[in-house]
Amino acid sequence: MRQARSAYLPCLRSRALYNHGPLAEATQSILLLHVTGEDRPGITASLTRILGRENIEILDINQTVIHRTLLLGMLVRIPPSVESTAVLKDLLFTAHHADLRLRITPVDDDQYDAWVQRQGKPRFILTLLARRLGAEHLAAVSAVVAEQGLNIDIITRLSGRPPRIDDGRPRRACVEFSVRGQPRDEDALRAALMQSTREHPIDIAWQRDNIYRRIRRLVAFDMDSTLIRHEVIDELAREAGVYEQVSDITESAMRGELDFDQSLVRRVALLKGLPESTLQRVAGRLNLTEGAERLLAALKSFGYKTAIISGGFAYFGRHLQEKLGIDYVRTNDLEIEQGVLTGRVKGEIINAQRKAQLLEEIAGQENISLQQTIAVGDGANDLPMLAVAGLGIAFHAKPLVAQSARHKISTLGLDSILYLIGVRDRDLLEER
Repeated sequence: MRQARSAYLPCLRSRALYNHGPLAEATQSILLLHVTGEDRPGITASLTRILGRENIEILDINQTVIHRTLLLGMLVRIPPSVESTAVLKDLLFTAHHADLRLRITPVDDDQYDAWVQRQGKPRFILTLLARRLGAEHLAAVSAVVAEQGLNIDIITRLSGRPPRIDDGRPRRACVEFSVRGQPRDEDALRAALMQSTREHPIDIAWQRDNIYRRIRRLVAFDMDSTLIRHEVIDELAREAGVYEQVSDITESAMRGELDFDQSLVRRVALLKGLPESTLQRVAGRLNLTEGAERLLAALKSFGYKTAIISGGFAYFGRHLQEKLGIDYVRTNDLEIEQGVLTGRVKGEIINAQRKAQLLEEIAGQENISLQQTIAVGDGANDLPMLAVAGLGIAFHAKPLVAQSARHKISTLGLDSILYLIGVRDRDLLEER
């Protein structure tokens, strides 16, 4: 049988590429096998069966399929007791009949030792998000990574397959880079990535690939302009006919003339006398942010705890809690007497610092580390909460807030947060 297969070698040489001379010279004990061709069931089984007959050790393996094209790499160690030429002939024979292209590269001792020594180096995850993924986006990101002396080990598409013809639904595109090495200047790297998001319609998240990234357990959301598309106090002000006055106070606070507590007290005072029934009417017309329902359903199915931590109002937080199945609601509460708003806030005001404290308290109640938390918000009063969370995300935030937060999403909906924790679109399809 071996003799018969040897007869195939002349024609196999057109398919097998040798980086270090002809097959007879490929006698190194460690070899890199690189296989490409049309994917079909059984290819990996047939090749590893040949290796398995001689008890050959697999040192590393990676396989992927791109549009029905197989890319398979195996690093193998062939012991001295095994006739390597015979094994390779069998591999070539099998690859030839499967219409595969097999490249065999000997790996010398120095190369192998250098590969082993690279383990333990820092690893990072770079997540690239866009409505449409263009080559220019990949070029911009990979150039920044290369300038920092980092190596991209793996690139994985997390988003679903885009349709050939636009179906009118919102598009999502996401790829995840696994990056190895220590950046020369991580601050400069982050600044360069941020610059890329200003030059292209993309978002980029840069995370250390540690154990906490894979075991997040709690996600906390701001409410107004984050979970919902509205600022509720503006909607109530319209109902009370005091929108302009409320807006003026908001602008004053944004200029730094008032802190959040003062601003909230003055704005709520203008709502005095508004019927309680108005709250239900306003709640009925609130629209969720794109992707909110999909995100919350996925988080719930994965066992995450969720929270609203907001300077907004309890009535609307409870409304969203019932609608979305949220576990915790921590918000300000409007005082109501005899069916009308008194123009006062009940209890302690939830401001920026209190939001961060509440995240810590809920994490403690759930007995999890802050590194296992995610916080999402859009305003300056969310920044302390975003800062203490393991993953803080500025969502469709104003430029100052987006620049201050370590991560931002400005192009996609809330459900794109799933990509930042490594969830693929197909994972959600499999959950159905």
